[in-house]
Amino acid sequence: MKKSISILILSLCFSIGFSQETKTSFDEKLAKSLDADAYGMKQYVFCILKTGSNTTATKEERKKLFEGHMANINKLAAEGKLVIAGPFLENDKNYRGIFVFNVKTVEEAQKLVATDPAVQAKLFDVELTPWYSSAALQQISKLHAQIAKEKF
Repeated sequence: MKKSISILILSLCFSIGFSQETKTSFDEKLAKSLDADAYGMKQYVFCILKTGSNTTATKEERKKLFEGHMANINKLAAEGKLVIAGPFLENDKNYRGIFVFNVKTVEEAQKLVATDPAVQAKLFDVELTPWYSSAALQQISKLHAQIAKEKF
């Protein structure tokens, strides 16, 4: 009897969860401002930063290059050209970080990534590829500014 009641309760919970309608509130003005397609998506360029070939930079040189790297990230984000950036945690693939550029072509992204001092100095190598994702990614920096107490 207890087993039957448990199954009935689980079935009801399961059914209720799937029968609830999800309300959407399409915002045409916002979609247009973000260059979203009918699916709320758009094209970006995804970049993987990998450990580069420069193994001779001194600690002081690396520090200066990383300061420039962070300044460049902040500049590109402020311009709306970089929607996501962040480091990878320790891994066995030599992956160091990612960028998602708010551009349509790899060539445009190459020009932007070439402005990074750490890339110029070959501390990082880059791989670029077209990527299709939510146009809402462009809102990340606004949200991030609301939750970050300090800047890099």
